[in-house]
Amino acid sequence: MSQHKRRVVITGMGAVTPIGNTVDEYWNALIEGKSGAAEITHFDASKFDTRFACEVKNFDPLLYIDRKMARRLDPYCQYALASAAQAVEDAGIDPEKMTQDEKDKTGVVYGSGMGGMNIYHEQTGIYIKDGPHRVSPFFVPMIIPDIAAGFISMRYGFRGPNYCVVSACATGNNNIGDAFLLIRNGYVDAMMTGGSETGVTEMGLAGFNAMKALSTRNDSPQTASRPFDATRDGFVLGEGAGALYIEELERAKNRGAKIYAELVGIGFSADAHHMTAPEPEGRGAILAMNMLMRDAQLKPEDVDYLNMHGTSTPLGDVGETKAIKAVFGDHAYKMNLSSTKSMTGHMLGAAGAAEAIATILAIKNDTIPPTINFEHRDEACDLNYTFNTAEKRTINVGVSNAFGFGGHNTTVAFRKYEE
Repeated sequence: MSQHKRRVVITGMGAVTPIGNTVDEYWNALIEGKSGAAEITHFDASKFDTRFACEVKNFDPLLYIDRKMARRLDPYCQYALASAAQAVEDAGIDPEKMTQDEKDKTGVVYGSGMGGMNIYHEQTGIYIKDGPHRVSPFFVPMIIPDIAAGFISMRYGFRGPNYCVVSACATGNNNIGDAFLLIRNGYVDAMMTGGSETGVTEMGLAGFNAMKALSTRNDSPQTASRPFDATRDGFVLGEGAGALYIEELERAKNRGAKIYAELVGIGFSADAHHMTAPEPEGRGAILAMNMLMRDAQLKPEDVDYLNMHGTSTPLGDVGETKAIKAVFGDHAYKMNLSSTKSMTGHMLGAAGAAEAIATILAIKNDTIPPTINFEHRDEACDLNYTFNTAEKRTINVGVSNAFGFGGHNTTVAFRKYEE
């Protein structure tokens, strides 16, 4: 294990989202302010209080896996393998040409908040109709949230640390954070990390509706996700995946890799408050962001952009805004913030990974993706949320927040890469 903190950089990315099934498609849609919300097509949602979501569209798993495997895998795992395949290609690595030592020092920490919800629903129906002997032998391995990490490892022969962090909607950031620490502290040299989710299922929708967590703006799905707007009425359910291939800096330089940005810090905390509601004053989020600032050795004025958790819920948007003011002081009004969930909906366990990619690309392109659908001012949300239109700005440091049911708070920071 290294006795000093090693630098960690991002060299490959992959995305499957409600607004694009590659990183380029996703980024272009973000900058255009495109909404991924529409009436649900995965199943008949006519009997639900909410009848729309941000579904992944036109996804073809056969671009990434063979037909036999595709039939066995829950869509969350298909999305995970697709995002990882994109990241491997983007990073310019050929696993077939990696040495055994390189594979030993490459791991996978890749998560999901809920795992194989589609297969769980399908197989439960089979059990009820036909009894226990008709349940698939693949049922258990295909629903567990860690199987995506296992499949990515098996596909590429990565034998380093392999596991899944599950922390609800903070899952993506938690996995990125663990992967980052493993490299920085010298346990491994490279990691595939991120998160995947397919929560747009009948039971997923029913459960979130029962909690009164979702928007019911059925007459206007595309404008339903409206973070910080005074008329917001809940989040929009989303799905998809995001993957980052991250490496120790010298390894990346030695192989001539392109470098998107540097991953410079992580913060974790708990609200210790309520199983679903955020702490009203944002105390847990404050702890996480303060930890991040110490870990990354950042001052408030160093941060140019913050991709907020920003789910479009009445309580969550206000609590996060209070936390940002507490951490950044006057500078909170000088930096740009936005919620890309206004376009993707809430991708749950994949949200942190997709939003990390958005933050990295904001730094690379010096462009702030917008928060769309703003119409009515909320006096409690008075920061610069980059409403409705993307904005050009030099971005040297970007931060991405992700919070989850159970009071989990995570935040990561990226810096424009410099020698």
